[in-house]
Amino acid sequence: MEALEHPSPLVQLINALLAPFGIHAPDHVVFSALICLIVLGIGLAIRSQLSVENPGKLQIILEDVVSFFVSQLESIIGPKGRQFLPLLGGLFVFIWIGNMMGQIPGLGAPTSNLNVPFACAITLWLYYHFQGIKAQGPISYLKHFAVMPGVPILMSPVIFVIEIISHLSRVLSLTLRLFGNIFGEHLVVLIIASIVPFLMPLPIQFLGLVVGTLQAFIFLTLGAIYLSAAVAVDEHH
Repeated sequence: MEALEHPSPLVQLINALLAPFGIHAPDHVVFSALICLIVLGIGLAIRSQLSVENPGKLQIILEDVVSFFVSQLESIIGPKGRQFLPLLGGLFVFIWIGNMMGQIPGLGAPTSNLNVPFACAITLWLYYHFQGIKAQGPISYLKHFAVMPGVPILMSPVIFVIEIISHLSRVLSLTLRLFGNIFGEHLVVLIIASIVPFLMPLPIQFLGLVVGTLQAFIFLTLGAIYLSAAVAVDEHH
């Protein structure tokens, strides 16, 4: 894999600047920091242009995107879905930009490194458990792992172990789904480009735009489903 990739000029520049301090930044760390700077820069740029009476084209587009996300969250979680937009929307934006960066020459997709999808997955996992405990209380939230309607109470220890394994597997599932799709697409492009450069990798890269957007949306949707089960356990059971 490393033999097929070309070093990123941006990463080389950052590491050259950090070299006097004895610091070496991996590619995925540099690209993740770049995503944060991009989002911060866009936010600062449009903040002064926001208007209720006379919204600009960019503001209208962003409002439509936010409205779409809110409608998706409310359709899955219910009226309280809007309150989870900051984290789920933030994860979507981070993952989507990260996936798209893999299509830009000189840059790379941080989501093609296993550490980044795992960080996103564990963040979502901790967040929905925190919200579940906050909404249900610690005792009631733990109780729903073992006590289920229609299941004999004697089965509670077995059900509890199964539920714990099921929830832990969600981290692995979220991580490998995102990592596998982005890494696989990136690897195919590199292999094709090393054999037949220029035009041949373009169809795969176009497919990567679709897959990258889809994977970010799947991450958001699964996060909403997990939150729905965590904060509205009684209704779901």
